[in-house]
Amino acid sequence: MGRGGTRYAPGSMSWTPEQVLALAPDPSAAKAGRELGAERRWTNLGRSESALWGECKGSAAQPYRTSIDLGEPAFKCSCPSRKFPCKHGLGLFLIYAARPASLAEGKAPDWVEAWLADRHARAEKAAKPRAPARPVDPARAAAQAAQRAGRRTARASQGVDELNLWVHDMLREGLAELPRRPQAFWATIAAHMVDAQVPGLARMVGELSSIPNSGQGWPDRMLARLGRLQLLLEAARRLESLEQGLQAEVRAALGFTESKEDVLAGGELVHDEWLVTGRFVSADDRLKVQRTWLRGTSTRRWCLVLDFAAGPQPLDQSLITGTKFEGEVRFYSGSRPVRGLVGARQQMSTLDSLGGDGSVQESLRAYAGMLAASPFFDRAPISPDGVLPHRDDSGWYLVDSSGEALRIAGGPACWRIQAMSGGRRLAVFGEWDGVRLTPLSALADGEFANLQWIRP
Repeated sequence: MGRGGTRYAPGSMSWTPEQVLALAPDPSAAKAGRELGAERRWTNLGRSESALWGECKGSAAQPYRTSIDLGEPAFKCSCPSRKFPCKHGLGLFLIYAARPASLAEGKAPDWVEAWLADRHARAEKAAKPRAPARPVDPARAAAQAAQRAGRRTARASQGVDELNLWVHDMLREGLAELPRRPQAFWATIAAHMVDAQVPGLARMVGELSSIPNSGQGWPDRMLARLGRLQLLLEAARRLESLEQGLQAEVRAALGFTESKEDVLAGGELVHDEWLVTGRFVSADDRLKVQRTWLRGTSTRRWCLVLDFAAGPQPLDQSLITGTKFEGEVRFYSGSRPVRGLVGARQQMSTLDSLGGDGSVQESLRAYAGMLAASPFFDRAPISPDGVLPHRDDSGWYLVDSSGEALRIAGGPACWRIQAMSGGRRLAVFGEWDGVRLTPLSALADGEFANLQWIRP
């Protein structure tokens, strides 16, 4: 069982190829999975109510044995790939999604049964209450926690002051020199922010470093980003004077985090039917970060579920774009909480809406409301309905029936949206940064497109 901790009834939804490809860890795995989504590449294809299996000939002497637990889903393959799911798991699942009759119904082979039994045994063990921890003196533990928090707050305060001075010095010297600055100019101060335990500030400095060489209009973009950074620095320096919800927003932007245990124990609880509208994954050599967006159909609440994976560790794939489920969400602290954790959930099925905001103007008003409650949003979810893609010399846009337009990030995703549209109006979901929309999914006449891996 994955980190989502939920098993669905195996036959509770019909999978589409689009939903299967949304599970791919990267574009190359998705491409390789498509190539293996043909029966001629497989032998001993089969399925039961709870599992799929098959054997795929590879470079090894023996075929790779691949199995899928439909209750989550979860994957197992004997190939040496460090990707999860691997291309064999994706290929097998694609065959099932497109042509389920190609997999003969029957009893699972012993190697599949053994894997399923081991998974279920581990899940049952994990669900059992743990033995009580060694007694801890509550007063002593609280004092130690307060000391640790005090030390981190002091380091963070020093980091805020250092970055504030750095920004002022940079502005005093002028922006014209920034395109000629070496990478060390940015990397040094970012490293200082890491040392000060304010990773949020380190990330913002990293984003600044790419602006001076980003093309025409970069000074305006730089000033806008510096303004947002300065707002956060001033808020951090006056943290104690802010109301409690905004304090939580500032601390989160700096990089302070609440523990999952605290959120699950005391976070705001919201029960709804949740649409899994889109996902964005960023990665470097050491860490993968996954942002999955949900929207409540009744509450109209947005929920951002973050997941992190180091090195080859797989990301949690249990929230599948293009689906919906009944379930509970616990929200982190904030003046208008957005980040959350998914608890118990059930009845997963294919979504038929992106929970749209309406016209372009209505979408921007929704964004303005989010920004007013939490001015530290750098990417906000919006979902305009009834729009058409349009391209001119200045780039790509989504245009609604009134002629209002949203600029969207160019690239293959735009061509996919245009192909889906075919002159029809459609719904698009994405992340808006105040300048342009990065599209993450689209829906037209019941056809859902996951744009997660279609990147410029």
